[in-house]
Amino acid sequence: MDVLFDLDGTLVEYERPGQVVLEAAFDRVGVEPFFEVTDFEVRYDDFFEQSDSIVELRERIFADIATSRDVDPELGVEVARAYDDERDHTRVRLLPGATDVLDALADRPLAMVTNGDPEMQRPKLEATGLDAYFETVVYAGHDAAPKPDPAPFHLALDAIDGSPDQAIYVGNDPNADVGGAAAAGLDSVWLRNGATTRPRTKPTYTIESLAELFETPILERSV
Repeated sequence: MDVLFDLDGTLVEYERPGQVVLEAAFDRVGVEPFFEVTDFEVRYDDFFEQSDSIVELRERIFADIATSRDVDPELGVEVARAYDDERDHTRVRLLPGATDVLDALADRPLAMVTNGDPEMQRPKLEATGLDAYFETVVYAGHDAAPKPDPAPFHLALDAIDGSPDQAIYVGNDPNADVGGAAAAGLDSVWLRNGATTRPRTKPTYTIESLAELFETPILERSV
């Protein structure tokens, strides 16, 4: 069985949480904060397909939030640009158990399907050494439609000569990862990471940490 992985929140996380970066962006612009990072996150799916890059996506969402708070949307765009200046995509760390799991799958062709431009995601892979594990990386939203569209999953499987009925996807996002994998015909592992919102589509497996993959049949079926 082939194993595909998500990146953010599944294998890596930023050293500085988004809220910290957002507060720094407000300081940079010199305005009092008028929203929190969770206000950005809940609008992500609404604007993703209309945006050609993560920079444009952030500007659209920040402007929309500003408008909803009776703030000039141009100020929202200014905060978005300051956020981009503050966010360093090399300042990421591996989640516990990431390399243990990948080492256990070392004899299999692994693929990654991650939402985001190469300019944003590739530095994370290089900074953490994950680029050595993946012969195939599909940047959804750049190489194909963004998750949860099935296209990036199929693109990754084609690259490793895999098929949906013999593949499983590991990710943390209830919609993009679990829902996307199901739409593409793959089994899924939902890395819950303390989330309280459950996926609309039932995942094949639910785990709290990457280490729990060793307690499922996945590794047995994949090595």
